[in-house]
Amino acid sequence: MGKPPALMQKTTASLLEPRAKPLFSPQSLARRSYVDAKRLVDFTFALALLIVSLPPIFFCAFIIKLTSKGPVFYKQQRVGMNGRLFDIVKLRTMRMNAEEQTGPVWAKNNDPRITWIGRFLRKSHLDELPQLINVLKGDMSLVGPRPERTIFVNEFNRSISQYYKRLCVKPGITGLAQVRYKYDETILDVRRKLAYDLLYIKKMCWYLDFSIILLTLGKLLDRGAK
Repeated sequence: MGKPPALMQKTTASLLEPRAKPLFSPQSLARRSYVDAKRLVDFTFALALLIVSLPPIFFCAFIIKLTSKGPVFYKQQRVGMNGRLFDIVKLRTMRMNAEEQTGPVWAKNNDPRITWIGRFLRKSHLDELPQLINVLKGDMSLVGPRPERTIFVNEFNRSISQYYKRLCVKPGITGLAQVRYKYDETILDVRRKLAYDLLYIKKMCWYLDFSIILLTLGKLLDRGAK
């Protein structure tokens, strides 16, 4: 695979110099067919899910607007496939200018920056629903490694071997690391989740994708029951 590419702070074009090469051979007919069809499946399912999700999105947006100052939706730059930058869309869960004093930091338990409705949205993952728009635009897939912020990608690329390999596929709304591991709180968590991301990239197929989606739904229902 060669040495990790040097990531640079950019607002346009790719972060990777040179771009990471895919981890699978394009000559593999089955894998090639899967990759080609994945975009169509992503678009179809994302469109259907977005239509179904419009009522809860509008309801949550109303509560956010009613209980806190600022915009309903929150955009943040993330690093996508091959280092391509894009703006991820979420329902806002933090107060305005939450990082004004701290700068980019991980969210933590009982984070004072998170609003009361934001805690519910994060726990239920309803804040993630607008990311279906990113899937429709082609920035993301339904399943894949979660997209990370530029500043953290640069940091992890320097400190974690092979971290750049997770940029060889489109990031996802959910992924193997999300259903098998907890939220990132330490650099050790990032290393462990990277192992799951690389395993997904190596084994990615329809069976694995649908298994991850079912596991995601199971976790959401389990949290809702609690």
